[in-house]
Amino acid sequence: MRRRAFITLLGGTAAWPLVARGQQQAMLPTIGFLGYSAPSAASAWVAAFVHRLRELGWIENRDIAIEYQWAEGHIERLSEIATALVGLNVKVIVTYGTPGALAAKRATSTIPIVFALVGDPVGTGVVSTLARPGANLTGLSNQGIDLFGKRLELLRELVPGLHRIAILGNSGNPSSALEMAGLQSLALSVGLEATVFEIRRTEEITPAFEALTGRMDALYVSTDMLVLTNRVRINTLALGAKLPTMHGARQYVEAGGLMSYATSYTAQFQRAADYVDKILRGAKPAEIPVEQPTKFELVVNLTTAKALGLTIPESFLLRADEVIE
Repeated sequence: MRRRAFITLLGGTAAWPLVARGQQQAMLPTIGFLGYSAPSAASAWVAAFVHRLRELGWIENRDIAIEYQWAEGHIERLSEIATALVGLNVKVIVTYGTPGALAAKRATSTIPIVFALVGDPVGTGVVSTLARPGANLTGLSNQGIDLFGKRLELLRELVPGLHRIAILGNSGNPSSALEMAGLQSLALSVGLEATVFEIRRTEEITPAFEALTGRMDALYVSTDMLVLTNRVRINTLALGAKLPTMHGARQYVEAGGLMSYATSYTAQFQRAADYVDKILRGAKPAEIPVEQPTKFELVVNLTTAKALGLTIPESFLLRADEVIE
């Protein structure tokens, strides 16, 4: 039996200080950090990344400099930011999410790129193969595109009489587009009504909920940095609509979502630091295989379940890796 961790969430939000370019030490090798989300959403990941670099002997502002740039969930900003980082002649670019990886790939064919949290690196054209990624990119897949079947199974188990499911995601993200289409096809094949609600901007979230409220039994949220940046808004709207939610990252559940099934994003950023270490020491990204996760966590928010009037069986809770209350 897996142990459960019961967590009481405290108020307040974490913030990660941006590093001004003028404060960096010009003589140090620089890592360009291309952030797709808002910095607050990635603060724990950045902390894990920097901590692991320190363990490997790379101390920020002593051995390396890190230039942080943030797109705040706006895909259209990524290419400009990636180009700016290339202009700084950074030694390696670190990014996450499929749009971030693709933007970095378009910006340079020579500077090494390490990515994390890419759902389907081959299917979305980020790399040629997982074993030998080729070119100047390598990193970590979160297998998000492969997990929607398990997530749907868990959602059907927890929501009695589930018949109509809404699928919400950023259609501008190639990985999310694949995931939403795959989930819709699977849901239809098992006799569910499945409707995709596409968003591309923050302003489209509320209209999407206006369209789906009262028509659906549950909501599947496709993981994306635009969506993650707006996770509190999405979960508040879902709770108001009395919709149980399934997510692809624990951060959504910490912000009031019902449950998630995913790999640890923090662990992915720790491993990304290992990749950066290898590259700074001379390894070629084309020859470093893309890593796939082997462990996945089920996280459940008991407070949200109670607010929805949903009773979670003890047998389900015993299978959870973490229960938030």
